[in-house]
Amino acid sequence: MAMVGLFWITEDSVYVGAEPEGTTSGVRLTGHGVELLGRERAGSWSWDEIRGIEVADVPVRRTVRRHAAIAFDLVSALLGQEPEQPPFFTVRVTTGGGTVGTSPFAAITGGIYGPTEYELSLALLRRLVDGGGTGLDDLLAWRRDHGTAATPGREERELLLLKWAGGRGPH
Repeated sequence: MAMVGLFWITEDSVYVGAEPEGTTSGVRLTGHGVELLGRERAGSWSWDEIRGIEVADVPVRRTVRRHAAIAFDLVSALLGQEPEQPPFFTVRVTTGGGTVGTSPFAAITGGIYGPTEYELSLALLRRLVDGGGTGLDDLLAWRRDHGTAATPGREERELLLLKWAGGRGPH
C-alpha cells in the first residue's frame, strides 16, 4: 500500500482514509462506485447515484506543527506509552436518497495532514464525483508501477494529487 493525501492505495483498491481491518469503518472507491465498509455503516452506491463526497474533521496543520506532533508521539512511544490509534475523520456520501456517513482512520503517519495535501485531496474527490469515478485507474496504475515502494514524500504526493485532480489546485 501507499498513502497519497487522504487516499490509501493498494494494488486493487483505493480507500478514503486507511484500509479498514476487521469491522472498522472504511470507504472504498471502485470503478463502479463507493462502498462504506464496517459494522457501523455498510452500503454501496454507483457513481451515477453519488451527488457528493464530503470530508470533515480531518486534522490539518502546517508542517512545523505536524512535525512537532509526530515528535511528541515518538517520544511518548519511547517512554513506553501505548501508541494511540490514528485519528478518525468523517466522510459523508450524498446520493439522491440522502446522506450517509462513516468515520475511517486517517491514513497518514501521525494522523495529521498538511493543508495543501488536504485541499488537493478534496479536489481529487470532486473530480472523481464529477467524472463518475474516472481517474481511479490512474491511482491504481501508479500503485502497480511503484510495486513495494514506500509512500512518496510530501512534494511528490502533492504533485501526484495535482495531476490526478486534473490540474485543479486548492480553491
